[in-house]
Amino acid sequence: MRTRRTIPILLGCSLLLAAGAPAPAAHAARAARAAPAASASPADPGGIPRLTDDRGRTLTLRGWNVEDKANRGEQALSAITEKHFRDLRAKGFNFARLLVFWDDLEPRQGQYSQAYLRTIEQVLNWADKHGIHVLIDAHQDVFGPAFGHRGIPEWATRTDGLPFTPHPDDWFSEYFEPAVQRAFTHLYEDEDLRRAQARMWRVLADRFEDHPAVLGYDLINEPMGELREGEDLPTAARRIERDQLTPMYNRLADAVRRADDDTWLFVEPTPIVGEGVPTGLGRIKDPKVVYAPHFYNAAMEAGADYDPSAGWIESYEAAVTAYPKEQRIPVVVGEWGPLNNSLPNMSRFYREALSSLNRYSSGWAGYVWCYGGGYCAVDDRGRFRTNKEQTAAPYAPAVAGRVGTDAYDPANGTYRLQYRASLRPGTTDISLPPGPAGWRIALDGPAWTSTRTVSAGRAGEVRVHAWPGARITVTVTPRTPR
Repeated sequence: MRTRRTIPILLGCSLLLAAGAPAPAAHAARAARAAPAASASPADPGGIPRLTDDRGRTLTLRGWNVEDKANRGEQALSAITEKHFRDLRAKGFNFARLLVFWDDLEPRQGQYSQAYLRTIEQVLNWADKHGIHVLIDAHQDVFGPAFGHRGIPEWATRTDGLPFTPHPDDWFSEYFEPAVQRAFTHLYEDEDLRRAQARMWRVLADRFEDHPAVLGYDLINEPMGELREGEDLPTAARRIERDQLTPMYNRLADAVRRADDDTWLFVEPTPIVGEGVPTGLGRIKDPKVVYAPHFYNAAMEAGADYDPSAGWIESYEAAVTAYPKEQRIPVVVGEWGPLNNSLPNMSRFYREALSSLNRYSSGWAGYVWCYGGGYCAVDDRGRFRTNKEQTAAPYAPAVAGRVGTDAYDPANGTYRLQYRASLRPGTTDISLPPGPAGWRIALDGPAWTSTRTVSAGRAGEVRVHAWPGARITVTVTPRTPR
């Protein structure tokens, strides 16, 4: 269970803890990987740039995390099948954040599993076949297997003999166990572990630099660190981000660039950003960096309903947009979505969360694409679980021009895109999820498309061709059932 109920408590008692404590895949992915550094346009909210491709098209990513945390060794990633990517595409999504684990890649120091690399490649091949961009995420939960989880190998875990007590009903609180915190310090500070982590990323980048599905690399999932005595949690988070994560990201960026010079690099703050705390991350010295925070509310993770009056979404948005505005880099939210999504206010949460995410980000990946209960996006029959169907809406995966308006109105199901067409040749792509009666596409301006309707019950992809420099409006509306 992905429980995070500890954070509100920790904000008040961290002193105690510190003391004791949609285009064809090959073409689209290659284009995105070869993109130049992003640049903001006047339409970008607050000046946050958007992801772009090698033709200057504005990119939008919509999708889900894909994972297998249960299987290891020879069975690693075996729970992921081609069906995951086929179904993602059938629902209109174009993005997957794929969790991979250092402990599977390098179970013994210096010995990299070729079988694991081949399995990752097979998963990427499925994604490519179905037109899904993939972000390879070096995932860790509570550091790694030394503490009963996944991530950094046991041979790279150093605790100095400090204690660790498991919390099976509240695993996130294990991050504040002394042994776990010390392990992070050694990862950041020990020169041999720094080199080992850089080599691990060099191996991944060298293997997958040319894979057409790979859009980017998420250098470490939800990094944490060690609190100092007398330090509150927000102060500790900003210090860890400034003094430990920033140099780590620059080291790993250098390692990746020795093998791969054009794939996007995704960097995360600590999870404390979810409490409305702006990050302390400094500049990552690379031209293709994406800020990739997560979007979780501690109370909702503990089982509470959404409280619109608390202002959490507004607080999060204000905190999470400060860094990319300053650094002039795009934002993609790497994880989001509550566990108890059928509570009375959750329909409103999804509407307001999606509205917020779409204001400032180039995309997001919900947690998690699986078939069943809990956090799963769909049930065992592939039907969206309550309220998660709101994530499947019309959007523009790629816009060949400067975007003015890009908005979906869930009240009437209308999507509207307004843009000034680029002077360079290129198509604007519209992705449409399956609709009960299908969709109707209307164009205003000198533009044309091969289709003006999408059939009922099927996802659709519409390509718009426009006269260079023209102002174009694309309006998508649900067709009326007969």
